[in-house]
Amino acid sequence: MKVSCLPVSLFDEICSGRMSLPQWARRAKEIGYDGIDISIMFIKNRTPTYLDALKQELQEIGLPIVMMTTYPDFTNPDPVQREREYLYLQADIALASELHIRYLRILAGQAHPGLDRAQGIAWVSDYFHRIAPLGKTYGVGLVFENHGKPGAWPHVDFTYDPTVFLDICRRIEDTDIRLNFDTGNITAFGGDPLKVVPSVVDRLETIHVTDMEQRGRFSPTVIGTGVTPNQPFFQYIKRHGFDNWLCIEEASGCGLAGIRDAYHYVKQACNEA
Repeated sequence: MKVSCLPVSLFDEICSGRMSLPQWARRAKEIGYDGIDISIMFIKNRTPTYLDALKQELQEIGLPIVMMTTYPDFTNPDPVQREREYLYLQADIALASELHIRYLRILAGQAHPGLDRAQGIAWVSDYFHRIAPLGKTYGVGLVFENHGKPGAWPHVDFTYDPTVFLDICRRIEDTDIRLNFDTGNITAFGGDPLKVVPSVVDRLETIHVTDMEQRGRFSPTVIGTGVTPNQPFFQYIKRHGFDNWLCIEEASGCGLAGIRDAYHYVKQACNEA
């Protein structure tokens, strides 16, 4: 299994410009990563001059962008805003294609106060069915994640409860959308990823490897030091034939040291699984 990394611990540095996206790629390559992951927030603009220069620098570094994360909010109670979110996601798919990014991580939306569960699931299913053909057209794999609490939103994700995630998965089985399964978010909710993954193991495309300090609380920590059962999880998915990207989501707040430690832990845990 190949390993990439979404450097949540470096978001402030990269988004502020103190570290450029190519600098992040160089650091990841030095550590040993096979690829990098980025947030849509890392992209400064979409002008041809900027994107052409970025593509050239990344090509020279020789490390692919495996996944880009984006933040569609298809549970927004405002129907006009939901349509805006749909248009934003279309543009993000086109951008991923231009940057030769293999996967675009998509979300359901926020757990807005007062949101009816059945209505939210219906909205998300509808928009996912509408957007799925575009991913295929542009050659970008859309991967749906059971998410927790992105910094881009004021509320937790609608799918923070794994049962909501599974309900949506059942509703989109007839699309080309695959899954980016996050181990730590289920732990943070108070669940066990090993009890959730059997329902969707045949639809796994990528894995977000994360770790939580405590079960039942969103408490990211250095991967390998928390309570998320990542090594047994690796054993389970290997037994079921998974051999694709492990996309580390490093959010411990320990900067490059945490990103380096996470890489070595995951490589060793996979070898021992």
